[in-house]
Parts: sequence; structure tokens; C-alpha cells
Amino acid sequence: MEKFTTIKKIKYEGPESKNPLAFKYYDADRVIMGKKMKEHLPFAMAWWHNLCAGGADMFGRATANKSFGAKEGTMEHAKAKVDAGFEFMQKLGIEYFCFHDVDIIPEADDIKETNRRLDEISDYILVKMQETGIKCLWGTANMFSNPRYCNGAGSTNSADVFAFAAAQVKKAIDITIKLGGKAYLFWGGREGYETLLNTDVKFEQDNIARLMKMAVAYARKQGFTGDFYIEPKPKEPMKHQYDFDAATAIGFLRYYGLDKDFKLNIETNHATLAGHTFEHDLRISAMNGMLGSIDANQGDYLLGWDTDEFPFDVYNATMCMREVLMAGGITGGFNFDAKNRRPSYTVEDMFQGYILGMDTFALGLIKAAELIEDGRLDKFIKDRYASYYDSEVGKKIISDSTNLEELFAYAEKLGAPELPGSGKQEYLQSVINSVFFK
Repeated sequence: MEKFTTIKKIKYEGPESKNPLAFKYYDADRVIMGKKMKEHLPFAMAWWHNLCAGGADMFGRATANKSFGAKEGTMEHAKAKVDAGFEFMQKLGIEYFCFHDVDIIPEADDIKETNRRLDEISDYILVKMQETGIKCLWGTANMFSNPRYCNGAGSTNSADVFAFAAAQVKKAIDITIKLGGKAYLFWGGREGYETLLNTDVKFEQDNIARLMKMAVAYARKQGFTGDFYIEPKPKEPMKHQYDFDAATAIGFLRYYGLDKDFKLNIETNHATLAGHTFEHDLRISAMNGMLGSIDANQGDYLLGWDTDEFPFDVYNATMCMREVLMAGGITGGFNFDAKNRRPSYTVEDMFQGYILGMDTFALGLIKAAELIEDGRLDKFIKDRYASYYDSEVGKKIISDSTNLEELFAYAEKLGAPELPGSGKQEYLQSVINSVFFK
């Protein structure tokens, strides 16, 4: 039975359209730099926000009705969410979804019953996938909501809780493989600490790595060939989270020998909470060969927590897409880990949030391609480091064929270097404006 009877299939109508239920920039088959827009932007629906979150916060109850015609907390409701989700994705032309285990079913008090429910609902989802061609981008286990994970999952001080987390990861991997997921994600929502007065950091990080290694070993034994992801986040809910940013997560993965199996899932809002730009964490991931997937959202710069807003900042999306294009694309996709604002509680708001996000990244892709084709930014960067390629001493430095003694003698002969070339930041920013508004 159709869940969204007032919403027709969302179509591309172009920038001049005033239709609130139409794409203005996302034209799935438009070719940009040799690829269709939908190939550059494999969008995914976040099951938890779109089908589960009703707008409740610490100060008030939910405003949006996400029952979809069924009693909440039942398997009938779980199936109604599946029906709604696939109809939603079809009407928007979204080809992927992402999920946590307890997004798709109501968690039972006993793990055996929870797993039975996961088997039942994944059978139902699989039928919908076969009917529609919609695919699973990645799956994960929610190891942060239940009170048992108040001290973390891999980082917990309880061996029993650790064992339960391992069992939950195993089942989530099984369901991800069953649904053909391209990747499996670890989001360490509570993998961190509040105070060093009661924490053995080295012990906790060792245990997190042990859990991840067990997950990789199990999944590979089952024939899973996809990537594993870490999603960096600096804080909230824990004060000090172990996967603070891209650089920290990469260092952790390399230290524990996990870097051959893991890549990063970078979220806009998490990067800015770490004091970085979105493009910074993307660049750090890409230059280390570990850019896997993207959570497409944005935060509110006036608020110090993870607001998960639908992206509307085209400048930010353009800088993101420039990094993605320069990296040759991503192996994962663009998951809208985003939710409507609490006062935006209607069915139309659900669709308009995704239309906003998809249009924002589509326009970002268009402008990023124009920046690259314009060439001025790339030429300036190349010219800025020309002394390393054009001079004898520069060539020796980057070919590792000199030493401190030789450079000491060179510097003495030189006397004093001239100032390095101007960074021309203001000029480069004006180049961006000229491409945006030509």
C-alpha cells in the first residue's frame, strides 16, 4: 500500500522551477567530466533519521509521525518502515540505503529474539531490493544507544558487554552480507572517555582494535570483499572520542595494522566539530588512500554539537566535490545522515530535505567541475612549488639525494633566501567567486 499518496515521483525541472517538490540542479543523467551525475553522486538514504527519527530532543517529544500506519515497536511497524523507505527512495531516484541493526527492527530483551527479528526483516528487505533494484551501501551495529554501552562497546570495562558487542557485530555483518552491502561501518559513538581518573586509554584502544580485527577476520571468512569504515568524530556523546578526526583515525588504523581493510567515512558535521573544514578531512583521507564514503550533512556553526542538518551550503559542497573529483571519486557513496528540523514534521518536509541535499551536492559537483576546468587554482598550486622542480637544490630535496651538510653549505653560500612567493589567498577566493557567479 502506498505510504506517501500526496507525493509523486520527484523530477528534474531546472533552476527556474518554483516547484518545491522538484529538483533544480540534480539531473541524474547529465554528464559531468565524463560521468553521469548519478554516478558521481551515489546517494543513500539514512534509515535511522529518515524512517525512525520523529524530532524528539532532550526538551520535547517527537513532532513527526513515523508510524507509517502501524503500531510502533512491532514487527508490523518495522515492515511498514521498509515499505515507506523503498517508496521514498523510488520517488526520489535514490539507489542506496544505510542502516543500523536496531533501526530496522525493535530490539528485544533477549539477543536470540533480536536476531530472529533481524532475519525476518532482512528477508522482507531483500524482496524489496530485488523488486526495485535499490542496493545497500553499508550496514552497522548500534552500540551506543542501549544503556549497556554507557562505557562504550569495544572500549567497555566489562568483558560481558564486550562479548555482547562482538555478537551484535557478527549479526550486523551477516545482515550486511545478506543484503549485498558494499561496506561495513564502525561508528564509535561511545568509544572514548570522560576522565582519565578512571580510564586506561591504551587498554581500551587495544580492545577496540581487537574487536575490529575479529570483525574483519569473520567477514573475510564469509566471503565479504567490501571495505570496512571508521567514521571519525571528536566529541559528543563522549568528551574525548578515540576517532577524533581523519588523521587520528588513520594513525589508529595503521598502528594496529587495520589500514589494508579499513577506509574512512567522512561526515561534514564531524569534521567541523573537530575544528576542521569538511575538505580538510577529505584531503587527509584521500592523500592517504583511505577516502571511502561520505555522510552528507552540515552543522550549525552557532551550536557546539552534532545537528545533522540537510546540506544547503553550496560553497561547502563545492569544496567537497572538488576533493572527490581530484581523488578520482569514492568507492562508497553519499549518505544523507541528516534529519529535518524539529518544526519540519510533515511528509513534504521529508522529501524537501532530500531534494535540498541532493540539489546542493549536484550544484556543488557542477561548480567543482567548473573550477577544475577553469584551471587557475591548480595552476597556482603547481607554480607555487616550482622551485622544487626547477632548481638543482629543489630537485635534490624531493629526490632524497641531499643531506644536512650539503644544505648547510648551500644556505651559507646563499646568505639569505628571498621571501617565498605570495599565497594570494584573496585572489584565489575571488577566482572561486568568478566561477560561481559568472
